[in-house]
Amino acid sequence: MKKILIIEDEANIRELLSYNLTSNGYQTLEAEDGIKGFEMSIREKPDLILLDLMLPGKNGLDICRELRGRGVKTPIIMLTAKNEDIDKVMGLEFGADDYMTKPFSVHELMARIKAVLRRSNQNGEENRLTRGELTIDVERHEVRLNDVEVELSMKEFELLKTLAENRGVVMTRDKLLDQIWGIDYDGETRTVDVHIRYLRRKLGEEEGESKYIRTVRGRGYKMP
Repeated sequence: MKKILIIEDEANIRELLSYNLTSNGYQTLEAEDGIKGFEMSIREKPDLILLDLMLPGKNGLDICRELRGRGVKTPIIMLTAKNEDIDKVMGLEFGADDYMTKPFSVHELMARIKAVLRRSNQNGEENRLTRGELTIDVERHEVRLNDVEVELSMKEFELLKTLAENRGVVMTRDKLLDQIWGIDYDGETRTVDVHIRYLRRKLGEEEGESKYIRTVRGRGYKMP
C-alpha cells in the first residue's frame, strides 16, 4: 500500500484529502504545519507528498528545496490557493513533480497522483537494470553479481550498461565506440573487443560462454 503524506494547514482540506486517498487504497499521514511536515517527510519516507505552498513554520517552497537538497527524491505535488505562473514555475524549479491550484477536482488530483507515482516507479526501474543474478545500479554506478560487488572501470561499466539498456539488440562496435568513447574517438574498434574480454572475465564468464554478453559474428555484441 502506497503511503502519502499530506502537509496542509487547513483541517477541512486535510480531512477531504485523507478520506478520498483512503477510499482509493492509499495509506495517509498528516501534518498541519511546515516544520512537522518536513520532519515527517524525512522520518516516515512516504511514497508521495501533497504539499501546500502557504504553511505556518516553513513554507512549501522551502520544504521542497530542502528535501531535494538532502537528496530526497520522494515525488511532490504542490497545492496552493495562488494561481500566478511565478509560483508554479518556482515550485517546479525547486523540485516539485506536479502542481495543482485550489479549489481542485478530487478526481483530477487522484489521476495526477497515479501518474506521478507511475513515473516515479518507472524511473526507479530505469536506475536499476537486472539480468539474472546481475544487477546494474545506474545511479550508484555499481554492479553486483550474486550480490557481490564487481569492480569495473568507467568504460567497462558504461559498456555493460549500454548492452543492458539495449538488451536483445545487436550493438555494432562502431556504435559502441560512438556512445561510450565519443564520436570523435579515432581509435580502433578492437578497443571494444579488448574491453569486452576484460568485462567477461570480471563477470566470471569462461571462454565460449555468453550468459551476459553474446558475440554476434561479423556484427557486434548484445546482452541476450
